[in-house]
Amino acid sequence: MSGTPGLEGRVAVVTGGTRGVGAGIARAFLRAGAQVIVCARRPPGEPVTGEGATARFLPADLREPAAADGLFDRIAQEYGRVDTLVNNAGGTPFRLLHEATAARHARVLELNLLAPLTTSLAAHRLMRAQPSGGSIVMIGSVSGTRPSPGTAAYGAAKAAVENLARTMAVEWAPAVRVNTLVLGMVRTASAHLHYGGEAGIEAVARTVPAGRLAEPDEVGEAAVYLASDRAAYITGASLLVHGGGERPAFLAAADVNHRTDEEP
Repeated sequence: MSGTPGLEGRVAVVTGGTRGVGAGIARAFLRAGAQVIVCARRPPGEPVTGEGATARFLPADLREPAAADGLFDRIAQEYGRVDTLVNNAGGTPFRLLHEATAARHARVLELNLLAPLTTSLAAHRLMRAQPSGGSIVMIGSVSGTRPSPGTAAYGAAKAAVENLARTMAVEWAPAVRVNTLVLGMVRTASAHLHYGGEAGIEAVARTVPAGRLAEPDEVGEAAVYLASDRAAYITGASLLVHGGGERPAFLAAADVNHRTDEEP
């Protein structure tokens, strides 16, 4: 892809990089020339590839600190460096607050907040010792910027991840840059399950100013930019990747597109 920042010789780790948004991120890093390691609890159905290269899969349950430390110890031994970590692993089922126990909600927080913290600590241990430092990209969500009915714990975790990234950026500067991609809705293979089929996806897309959902590889290009030298002075920032967000509900309620131009 023309204009893609070159990451030749660099090593990138993408958590949850075996499918969906994570696979799109991994493909973008492969296109940029990086060596890419994807990790998840289960292997991908098929290898993640891009530009003739293939991402390496290493199994890990990154909710466990020992697993995160072990993963990065192995990467250090085999590759000698780690330049970028993309904390993408996460997710949640739709469940209203009163429909689940506190323990269930805590598991959502564990996956979407504690796992990125644990993994970042493990990566930082290596990055801070490298002359070139490193870059960490958190994958946030618009669910963390507004009410998130049905996914309350997830929204709370994503809000916390964005704050965590800003603090990491201050504490770990200047060696390690830390930024967040705040994602809106993305068209993945499972999108039809969330939005009620193709008709639902099209209806949801009409609520986005850009007129469509993001593609996973577009998220990947944004992550590559933040990891590249082109973003060398960007840290502690949140980049909105949401197609313009959501039209305010009051505009539809007031039918402002059909208003007259008469003075009030």
